[in-house]
Amino acid sequence: MKTALRLLAFCLAFAVMPALAQEAAKPQPLFEPTIGQEGKDVVWVPTPDVLVQKMLDLAQVTPRDYVMDLGSGDGRNIIAAAKRGARATGVEYNPDMVELSRALAAKAGVADKAEFIRGDMFEADISKATVMALFLLPDNLSRLIPKFLDLKPGTRMVLNGFAVPGWDPDVTERAEGDCGSWCTAYLYFVPAKVAGTWQLPQGELVLEQTFQKVIGKLSRGGKRMDITDGLLKGDLLTFTAGGTPYEGRVNGETISGIGGAWTAKRVAAAPVRTSQATPAK
Repeated sequence: MKTALRLLAFCLAFAVMPALAQEAAKPQPLFEPTIGQEGKDVVWVPTPDVLVQKMLDLAQVTPRDYVMDLGSGDGRNIIAAAKRGARATGVEYNPDMVELSRALAAKAGVADKAEFIRGDMFEADISKATVMALFLLPDNLSRLIPKFLDLKPGTRMVLNGFAVPGWDPDVTERAEGDCGSWCTAYLYFVPAKVAGTWQLPQGELVLEQTFQKVIGKLSRGGKRMDITDGLLKGDLLTFTAGGTPYEGRVNGETISGIGGAWTAKRVAAAPVRTSQATPAK
């Protein structure tokens, strides 16, 4: 009797194995995020596709770029950048979102270019990014300002909906089409850090910097002149002093005037301000 029961159990197990294997082989349904679902630092609201394209157009993303998104959600910014040939990485805290993003990247045929990492946006290494494509709340952006300012000068940052508090965008544009409440894109060029005292062959340049805006004094030829219209676009510094326009490229601790017209070397550094600067005395 026991032998017969064992034989019956074996036959039943053998019979159901193909069905179990077939069930296991079925593709599992993808995680379906819900608009407004809470995350670690933000709620999830997807960027409309037309605005994703507007953001990448504004940043002029090419295959030479490395694009990053913090709080990348379902990965749409990263996948769209990868479709343009760029290498791209999304950092997302929700593990279900990370798996969803990887599956969607594979479905789009860009899994070789689009990478998704589970992690905390505030701890992520963004130092190699040439473009940041973001949809974050003002509080998140404020906390990230020091990381943004440490990016290589000229790195493009393109944002959906919310500007960086205290930092005026270099370009603001609106998407056309079905974008609902999220139609505005802001573009920033990370500025070189020029705050401090610079020595010229025959003078001194003292600069104060609030993000990309620059004020200060130029002492030259016995004259001390106010700097006006001071502006940085990446490593390109332009300003006017005593009615004379100046233009130069910043390379760390040196500035080289365009065409070799002037040079300056920094002798004392100062911090970049992240609130409204007061005029230099």
